[in-house]
Amino acid sequence: MPFRSDDLVDDIMRAAPHTIRVFLAFRMACVGCPIATFHTVEDACREHGIDRDKFLAALCECVPA
Repeated sequence: MPFRSDDLVDDIMRAAPHTIRVFLAFRMACVGCPIATFHTVEDACREHGIDRDKFLAALCECVPA
């Protein structure tokens, strides 16, 4: 499943729960956050000071085969 920077954080975690560990590994407290329903990956990375491309790569790498 490819993830994009304009995907909503909550949509990603609901559609692919295995990605939650990536959010936690990057110290992003998005799990359970009410803003996750509005924030895109781009927004969340900017707010947390995370490199968007590295984060997206980590999300894509965690997808089970």
